[in-house]
Amino acid sequence: MSPYTRAAMRRLVPSLIAVLLAFAANAEPPSGRTEATIWLAHADAERRAEAVAWIAMHGAAKDAELLQPRLRDEHPQVRMLAERALWIVWSRSGDAAVDKLLERGIGQMQSGDHRRAIATFTEVIRRKPAFAEGWNKRATALFFARDYRRSLADCDEVLKRNPGHFGALSGIGQNWFALDEYEKARDAWKRALEVNPNIEGVEALLRERRGSST
Repeated sequence: MSPYTRAAMRRLVPSLIAVLLAFAANAEPPSGRTEATIWLAHADAERRAEAVAWIAMHGAAKDAELLQPRLRDEHPQVRMLAERALWIVWSRSGDAAVDKLLERGIGQMQSGDHRRAIATFTEVIRRKPAFAEGWNKRATALFFARDYRRSLADCDEVLKRNPGHFGALSGIGQNWFALDEYEKARDAWKRALEVNPNIEGVEALLRERRGSST
């Protein structure tokens, strides 16, 4: 599931650029995909940051596998950029009409109209069943609608298509937590942190559970 609201999703690209400018103001962007791919493993953190930003701006969902290792980058700004970049590329289905439909569903969900949001995301899934983010957004809407079992099922569908989707792993934890299955929630949150060790909210939940069990 996604921690971002519709408005926050719209701010992701500008905020990514702002982080990049603050960190790598003097760096030149890569000339294209080939150079960006090479720069992802560059010794210079600024080059890695530029590569992440290039893929966020120009990449597709399939490019997530290129960004995933940078979640463990030695530089905190590169890690931050990689996480934001992953949410951006995950939300691209490759079909403009489907992307517009996804955005409509996010707007419905943000306004609290979970029933319509679920219907909209169901249509996204019908049109593009291989698009993991359609399943992920419906899982989020189902969670908000307190339909936790169906949300869990959709999170599983996300992971079948995108095993590195730390949002879905975190969502599994949230659903199990809501169902009072705290050990299952803890296990899911640990898996999410193994993929993306930068999820602060998950770490806080784990600490809370440890504290309540002592």
